[in-house]
Amino acid sequence: MQEKIATREAYGQALVDLGATHDFVVLDADLAAATKTCKFKAAYPDRFFDCGIAEGNMMSVAAGLAASGVIPFVSSFAMFAAGRAFEQVRNSIGYPHLNVKIGATHAGITVGEDGATHQCNEDIALMRTIPGMTVVSPADAVEAAAAVEAALAVNGPVYMRFGRAAVPVINDRASYRFKLGEGVTLSDGSDVTLIATGIMVHMALEAREMLAKEGINARVVNIHTIKPLDAALVTKCAQETGAIVTAEEHSVIGGLGGAVAECVSENCPVPVIRVGVEDRYGRSGTVPALLEYYGLTAAHIAEAAKRAVKLKK
Repeated sequence: MQEKIATREAYGQALVDLGATHDFVVLDADLAAATKTCKFKAAYPDRFFDCGIAEGNMMSVAAGLAASGVIPFVSSFAMFAAGRAFEQVRNSIGYPHLNVKIGATHAGITVGEDGATHQCNEDIALMRTIPGMTVVSPADAVEAAAAVEAALAVNGPVYMRFGRAAVPVINDRASYRFKLGEGVTLSDGSDVTLIATGIMVHMALEAREMLAKEGINARVVNIHTIKPLDAALVTKCAQETGAIVTAEEHSVIGGLGGAVAECVSENCPVPVIRVGVEDRYGRSGTVPALLEYYGLTAAHIAEAAKRAVKLKK
């Protein structure tokens, strides 16, 4: 059976591991057990600060620390880190381009039974609009840990998106190499390219197998860094396969699909079909039921790919 680990678990453990050799602090907003920053708190209590249920204030504190030369990781649910605290992230962290790392957990509809108020399907779109903000959405626990290390090495604000639910580990811990801004081609193909991010990457791989049974050769690309987007790779895929399907656990407005469509329209116009949450709110339910309800499954990606192939000139 394939190993499954939540990316938020990998985030918390990565902070502990990196804390042994790097000097940084961690801030949380009364959700340390859920964001898994509690692991860092247990290991380095003098470098952990609980700011309470005051996410805007937490971002301002992080900005002050960064302005003083301290590197802060700030954590909360994506709905609060990107939504409730947007003004402080934009004006206090983004505008002065401060070295703050935002670890946003519980993103997307896989928050499950917590429902629409906590299911943040807008965070990538919000963070993409902030000038100079790097936006990362790892596919599995291995990539999540690597993303945290990469974010620490960058001098500037980074938004990292993690999930609540356990997802399959698709990358090899020993050999995986992560580089911000560079997409990863997981399998080659000539008929259509499936470009996915976050938990949808493993589903894109499953969709590829479904399509192969119908004689469609699909390429699969993991875009872990949505900003800056690997425009060269996206353009290459458009040129070589002639059709693209994007897949994300996020609104189809302003996320990966929007970024890819912008790139393709400017560099190599080909059919682009976006798989994601349509223009609607989430709702309470089990994770499998919600993924099916919102069309975020391998089968939905495969169907979109068949439509995209038919649209090719």
